Amino acid sequence: MEFKASFFQHIQNAFSYINYKYNQLRHTTNEYRIINTSYGQIKGVKRINSCDSNQSFFAYEGIPFAKPPINELRFRAPQPPEPWQDILNCTRTKSKPCQVNALFGFVEGSEDCLYLNVYVKENENVKQPLPVMVYIYGGGFQFGEATTDLYDPNFFMTQDVIVVTFNYRLGVFGFLCLDDPNLNIPGNAGIKDQLLALKWIKENIHNFNGDPENITLFGESAGAVSTHMLMLSPHAKGLFHKAILQSGSALCPWGFTNKHDWGYKLACHLGYKGGNDDEAVYKYLMACKSRHLTIKPRDLLTDTDILETNAFCSFVPVAEPYETKDCIISKSPKELLSTAWGNTIPVIIGGNSAEGLFYYHYLKEYEELYRNPENLQHLLPVEIKLELTGTETHKMLDKLKQEYFNGMDPHIRENFLSYLDAMGHKYFWHPMYRAIKARSAYAKNAATYCYFFNFVTSKGNLSRVFLCSDPNATGAGHGDEVCYLFRNAISKTLLSSQTELDCRSQMIGMWCNFALLSTPNCYKTSAITWDSVSADANDVKCLVIADTVEMNTLPIQRQMQCWSDFYTSESLI
Repeated sequence: MEFKASFFQHIQNAFSYINYKYNQLRHTTNEYRIINTSYGQIKGVKRINSCDSNQSFFAYEGIPFAKPPINELRFRAPQPPEPWQDILNCTRTKSKPCQVNALFGFVEGSEDCLYLNVYVKENENVKQPLPVMVYIYGGGFQFGEATTDLYDPNFFMTQDVIVVTFNYRLGVFGFLCLDDPNLNIPGNAGIKDQLLALKWIKENIHNFNGDPENITLFGESAGAVSTHMLMLSPHAKGLFHKAILQSGSALCPWGFTNKHDWGYKLACHLGYKGGNDDEAVYKYLMACKSRHLTIKPRDLLTDTDILETNAFCSFVPVAEPYETKDCIISKSPKELLSTAWGNTIPVIIGGNSAEGLFYYHYLKEYEELYRNPENLQHLLPVEIKLELTGTETHKMLDKLKQEYFNGMDPHIRENFLSYLDAMGHKYFWHPMYRAIKARSAYAKNAATYCYFFNFVTSKGNLSRVFLCSDPNATGAGHGDEVCYLFRNAISKTLLSSQTELDCRSQMIGMWCNFALLSTPNCYKTSAITWDSVSADANDVKCLVIADTVEMNTLPIQRQMQCWSDFYTSESLI
């Protein structure tokens, strides 16, 4: 993920950030509350809700849910924290995970990052345990943080829910995979961080008046991939009871890799001269400082990685090469769809109308690679194109040309936005569509709700502003819906127009009602009924969220069918 901003935008963002931090401080009171946990007591602070000054909530931030993953725990599965004796001050968030700043390019964060935050609305009249909503941030497994700078819970704190956010390790720290079982680094440490956080929440949330039997896990982009991965992992069974996947599924090609040699490539990138020996590579990486191990997502990628395997970053989830007690998955996500425990829980899944705008700056940077029309075959799914004959390949390319380029050989500059549409459908929407079809086949007794977010305003589509600078681009970009669930530090203002407020109110209402009652239908959208996807219908019905909210056939149904036609029925789901 890359954010681009002009000098003027940087100045605007700086003022927005300062104003945001000032208001955050202004809304923080001197009232504290002590909570017991299974590891010791913690102190949280009361804050006035910036959306409604008549409401307030308690924030418990920077709660350790694991030992610091340093020294011998670097790259490995997390371990539960040590108990503490004194009252732990949990009134501010802790350091973000190690990463390269997406806006400015400098290294930031700490290896000591495994902390979570709990937000509880103040309401003395509520006696029943509250539904719990646990959010996993996105960022391609390379960026992200559980801080109020990005995920301010004020919108949710207008409802009777508990919100939990947490950090997990990124990049090599969270997703190094070494095949040697003696090293006990089979990969997916970052997902194991998420699993341990969920175990902590299950064990302790009752102390905050949360219902440990009513936990909704939701996430966007890599957070959605993570949520789906956990729905496939037997170790997560019972730790959450509903799921919301926003712009991602475990079938996204950027969210999973079969390649296990990225650790060796990183070592070589940093100066290692030895062979591809796991133990030697491990020792070399262990001797490196964290700031040297923290690289940009594409630093290790070759043109072949980009064109042929569609890689956009190196360290991501894997099928673990050997079984351990902490194993997340040992097979590809596709192989686990039919037997996943997650087929028993209700799910909301959907995305945004212009997901492909995410690749705007990427496609600009690698424009030369795509100039040759023959390179259009890079869009074909990796798992099928390796087995195609030349004739089959040309037939599929003709279908893509017909669907996205009016049957013509595309030219990258003349057909730039069409390229982006195709990439958004391939990398985000069709993996979600396959997940929906898989649930229609294997989760017939659990509801699946699909949405298509296409709400566009001048202030609310923050992601599109940073990911795409083309004035001809339209639609809601990757991550734009998050602005209607969480406020962040570079929002110019609180959403202020009536349509923006209505959209925010509807999104929060639907998400919270799903957490409470397992249905997203709520009084905020009482004029329509959000129906679950029919298991027997070919077309997917979804809730279209735009200036108005309505049930309709998925607006990109035809394009989804085009991609589905590239697969056999067995390989699709």
